[in-house]
Amino acid sequence: MITKEDAIALLSQYIKNERMLYHCYATEAVMRALARRLGKDEEKWGIAGLLHDLDLELIDGNLTVHTHETAKILDGIGVDPEIIDAIKMHNEDAWGMKRSTVFHHALAAGETITGMIAATALVYPDKKLASVKAKSVTKRMKEKAFAASVNRDTIMECEKLGIPLDEFAEICLQAMKEISDQLGL
Repeated sequence: MITKEDAIALLSQYIKNERMLYHCYATEAVMRALARRLGKDEEKWGIAGLLHDLDLELIDGNLTVHTHETAKILDGIGVDPEIIDAIKMHNEDAWGMKRSTVFHHALAAGETITGMIAATALVYPDKKLASVKAKSVTKRMKEKAFAASVNRDTIMECEKLGIPLDEFAEICLQAMKEISDQLGL
């Protein structure tokens, strides 16, 4: 199993954009929290969160092939196929398949809500996660123009985990608050 330290080293090798690194760290925190809530493997889920966007700079943001290079890189170093599968399926369109497991839905919904949470924090005067309430995040989801690039349907896949949106937003927000200094929020 790839260690967290190995995953961070790999991430720093492929991702140079600070905001993208923050997104990956936020996704790791969210995935660990979701694993705890669902009784899943926290290390495995955290690694998937850290590495889910590993190839974005390599492929110059081309979402039609996003995760293909990541799958090759991770397969080449013997990463658990379940982690690779979840990473691939967070961008299901690039594979012409549909998400089908709890791990798939958790990574897709979890990494997507990090953008909504960060965008919500940035509209507060102090731009800090500490000021954000889960209720504010769910309220902002109803505003189509707010963080318009964030796919609300993907976030709603939290229901496929058996977690209602209000609770999902709270879990993810709290996970991000725990590492707010690392995220610059």
